[in-house]
Amino acid sequence: MRNPPASSSPSNRSSASNRDPGSLRDSGSPRDPASSRNGSSPRDSRGAIGSDGFDIPVARRTQLIKPPRRFRFRQSLLTATLLLVGAASLVWFFRDPIRRQLAPPPVRGINVRQGLDGRLLGHFPYPEARASDLVEAAPGIALHREAAEKFLAMQRDAAADGVSLRLLSGFRSIQVQKHLFFDVGSERNQSAEQRAKVSAPPGFSEHSTGYALDIGDGRIGGTNLSQSFEATPAFGWLAQNANRYHFSLSFPAGNPQGVNYEPWHWRFEGSAEALKLFEPAHRLTP
Repeated sequence: MRNPPASSSPSNRSSASNRDPGSLRDSGSPRDPASSRNGSSPRDSRGAIGSDGFDIPVARRTQLIKPPRRFRFRQSLLTATLLLVGAASLVWFFRDPIRRQLAPPPVRGINVRQGLDGRLLGHFPYPEARASDLVEAAPGIALHREAAEKFLAMQRDAAADGVSLRLLSGFRSIQVQKHLFFDVGSERNQSAEQRAKVSAPPGFSEHSTGYALDIGDGRIGGTNLSQSFEATPAFGWLAQNANRYHFSLSFPAGNPQGVNYEPWHWRFEGSAEALKLFEPAHRLTP
């Protein structure tokens, strides 16, 4: 005996009417018309869950391409090489100042190192003239041959103008300068800093070159090696004419080396060698 055909009973119709309309479609969220037209699911169109199984937008999943290790090694090696070359260049350029800073104090008895420009207590270093370059310019006083020749010519021309230039001091050896700096400084109870205002440390005196000289007035001896020499006819004549003979005042008033004003102290700059020796002092001049 056949079963009667299934009929839609009230209970079945009620159950169907209460069912979520979305369940009549494919499982998942309701279809988006746009996605239906494109033939893709709404999640796939936003870069969400797709065939690769990631729930992250594609743009956010993009990774930066790292350079090969060999390239990074070469870049690091190049950077290190450039830094080393730069450091070596700086050391080479500043080799003399660095050497002076690392070396012990240059003069025994003075616990002070040279500055970056080579000065010690305001004075530049100078070599001692060779004996073969020195000649006698006055009894017991020697000068470098070139300086002596020009001084004697200047002295003659001054005498023709009625002015007496007297040579008081010329070349001094480093050993003599050592006595003047330390022994005389002790007699006068002067510290190294105080003594350097009036006398250079040994190895740092212009007199050691044979190009520097002290000049006095032959008729007014009381002004010798004194600032009062400035008021003498001899100084007045030098101020007007010394440049003609390539002599210049070493320590004018307010000089940047910090040495006391010495109107009697002049230096010869009439040769390439002399100019080279005194060029650092000229660079310091404002």
